[in-house]
Amino acid sequence: MKNKAIFLDRDGTINIDPGYISDPDLIKLYPGVVEGIKLLKNKFGFKIIVISNQSGITRGILTSEIVDSVNNRINQILFEEETQIDAFYYCPFHPEFDSKENCKCRKPSPEMVFKAVDDFGINLSQSFFMGDRESDILCAHNAGVRSILIGNTMTKPKIIELHNSQNSPNFICYNFLDAVEYIESKFDGEVFEN
Repeated sequence: MKNKAIFLDRDGTINIDPGYISDPDLIKLYPGVVEGIKLLKNKFGFKIIVISNQSGITRGILTSEIVDSVNNRINQILFEEETQIDAFYYCPFHPEFDSKENCKCRKPSPEMVFKAVDDFGINLSQSFFMGDRESDILCAHNAGVRSILIGNTMTKPKIIELHNSQNSPNFICYNFLDAVEYIESKFDGEVFEN
């Protein structure tokens, strides 16, 4: 049997995003994130997988070691509450600095999602993608997975514009636990409602 997953953007979705965060000690999770991940993973059995763009690496602002240490800090916080993220995938490239070939992993490309599908045996029809930017919603659409926009960082006019576009998210909310409640409403044992 295949696994189901919650794909999560990182900065602006899980943690407050001050821009190119480089100090793991400055990580602050949004309210409800710990409780929400715990419910999704421990109660409903979802794999929790982070999919993020980390162009600070190619810009020379961050290193992969710094990104890994921030990811480890997030998991340390979660582990203290008896849950965790199963895997972190990130794309270090940006089209202003790197070749088109290198940038093919960058959201809204679904490449990182498909890599996680292969690594974890994930059924996309029973999975969701949560993020705070249009690129997250487009990534979800490109991967063929249901999308949830958490309006932590996007302006209301931009949210309305996205909602009225052909790439409208399946659900829009303003906090993590509302997203979890939406997922729970679609969950019926091992079968999702359409």
